[in-house]
Amino acid sequence: MNRETTNRIRFLIEDVIPPILRDSRLFKGMASLAWGKHIAHLADFRARAPFLSANEYEDLYRQHPRVHEGTDNSEACVRKIAASVVGDSVCDVGCGTGVLLKRIRETKPDLTRLAGVDFAIDDAARIEGIEYHAAMIEDLPFADGEFDTVVCTHVIEHILDYRKAIAELRRITRRRLIIVVPREREYRYTFNPHFNFFPYTHSFLRAMHPVPAAHACVDIGRDIFYCEDRTAAAE
Repeated sequence: MNRETTNRIRFLIEDVIPPILRDSRLFKGMASLAWGKHIAHLADFRARAPFLSANEYEDLYRQHPRVHEGTDNSEACVRKIAASVVGDSVCDVGCGTGVLLKRIRETKPDLTRLAGVDFAIDDAARIEGIEYHAAMIEDLPFADGEFDTVVCTHVIEHILDYRKAIAELRRITRRRLIIVVPREREYRYTFNPHFNFFPYTHSFLRAMHPVPAAHACVDIGRDIFYCEDRTAAAE
């Protein structure tokens, strides 16, 4: 399944079904027909978020079934990200299968360094020309300003201490930081292990505070595309 298909499903589930039904046992029962016991497990996972051990957190993401083919990004987001890359080096934090890095390389063949970071999926380690690092976003193994462009898509919504994660992304970025998150509301029962929910672009801008003057934050389908220039932010 691709992102475009799941976005159409999300529209029906998140915007058409009213909250009183989305949080009900009736919805839980219907959703369980398609997703099994995982629905209840995800609800419990979010409720216990502040008390989870590192092993519990990692185990859920290793066992969570993959929904999308290759990347969680829509084609429109992929094109926007690739066109927004600047400089010679790129790091994709939360790179997953590495598909986004490959698409960036196709668009920017002159890049001298492509790096991917993930802690649960190591597919990118087997892609020639991409250096893979197994690490958590809250503690990245790079020097300050090591990459011209840093990309992080569909990760911040999963991170309990997302402000620390954002600070790390900014720390390793020399010129441009690009972040994509889903535009969605929180409900008790969902099909994903998200902790953070951003229904509007201004919801996400609050998470990025302080926001530099040189930034963009726009809706692309049911996702939010955020981009900031660190060179201007440092001045």
